[in-house]
Amino acid sequence: MDKHVFDPTILREYDIRGIVNETLFEADAEAIGRSFGTLLKQQGHENIAVGYDGRETSPTLKAALTKGLTESGIDVFDIGMGPTPMLYYATYALKTGGGIMITGSHNPPSHNGFKMMFGGKSFYGKQIQELGALSASGEFVSGSGQLIDKPVMSDYVARILQDFVPGRDLSVVWDCGNGSTGEALRQVVAKLPGRHMLLFDEIDGTFPNHHPDPTVEENLQDLISSVRGVNADFGIAFDGDGDRIGVVDGQGRILWGDQLLAILSSEVLKNRPGAAIIADVKASQILFDAVAKMGGEPIMWRTGHSLIKSKMQEVKAPLAGEMSGHIFYNDHYYGFDDALYVALRLLNILTATETSLGEMRDGLPSMVNTPELRFACPDEEKFDAVVRIQENLAREGANFSDIDGVRVNTDDGWWLLRASNTQAVLVARCEASDDAGLDRLKSQLQGALEAAGVDAPTF
Repeated sequence: MDKHVFDPTILREYDIRGIVNETLFEADAEAIGRSFGTLLKQQGHENIAVGYDGRETSPTLKAALTKGLTESGIDVFDIGMGPTPMLYYATYALKTGGGIMITGSHNPPSHNGFKMMFGGKSFYGKQIQELGALSASGEFVSGSGQLIDKPVMSDYVARILQDFVPGRDLSVVWDCGNGSTGEALRQVVAKLPGRHMLLFDEIDGTFPNHHPDPTVEENLQDLISSVRGVNADFGIAFDGDGDRIGVVDGQGRILWGDQLLAILSSEVLKNRPGAAIIADVKASQILFDAVAKMGGEPIMWRTGHSLIKSKMQEVKAPLAGEMSGHIFYNDHYYGFDDALYVALRLLNILTATETSLGEMRDGLPSMVNTPELRFACPDEEKFDAVVRIQENLAREGANFSDIDGVRVNTDDGWWLLRASNTQAVLVARCEASDDAGLDRLKSQLQGALEAAGVDAPTF
């Protein structure tokens, strides 16, 4: 293969992703294989694990990717179709130099992409740009690697179940959203006690029932109805590739990522007192306060699953999470985001007590907050806008964190503004103890945007 130039829009912060046959083509998949294979070879690696999701375009992209990898002299272990965490697991279980998952995650059926691991770590940011530059140079190594079938589904399921601790029987509804968790989940629940009802577990890349994104309330309505309808203890939803989780309690009320992380932290900190727990800047102050109250060390960090994983390794945190539903266990597990594994750790907590998930949710302090507010801002402008706001706040002597954008603390609560790493948008959020405080925070956010010359909607 000669040098190859990608459409620049597909080289994202955390993955390579585009619209198939519009911005992403088979030739791109082959070039990713040649480039990634070259990087592996240069670092002395000889093999890679490759998996794929249930999208109709995934097998074709896998074939092209595999061609590029083997022509670089890399042996490819084809682990088959399944969730992204199964691919992450395979890199550890098979001791491979890297891993590539072909998945469009929770995006529309016309989209697809590649999530990558290299040397046991996320491959992201500058590394993805460097891969693009290597492809454009055409300076590939050549060789004759082999394609080897290495199904790992049964081993992956067994590994997840290894940390399950049975207690009282529970009734659970599971919503796969027709994503790639279906087969793995069927194998998992077959080994679990209690009563389990599966929704949309047939893997179908057209997502005929609802969009597979559990952070959007609309996508959880089938789960909520079913939990209430069968009087289940709680419900679990997965995104399209199984690395993000959504949870509803027995009353059908949604637990957002920070509420879930607060509950999961209780078990971890009981066994590892003083441990660090990481959450992204969008998480509620309730979470950070709860972790501190339980004797843990709360750490606020930048949004982005690859960034969180890197920070976990740095501070040796046993647990981390994001509002987006990425939850990472480095406690008895590998430190990557695996929604099936998270679900079983939640089951462990609930089977060990008579306290319901709803009661645990009600035990957390009540706050009022906005949803994630997103509004358009050109890529070339968004980061500069945040810097101007940081400078203005510093001049005013405001109390704020600049870990990721600005998170401003006031007597009412806090407001956040950050630039998205993946889209041409600014992201905002406000949280207060009452509605009047929330209105004041929204007004302050609006004023900060106007002072920095940013056009923004009225919040």
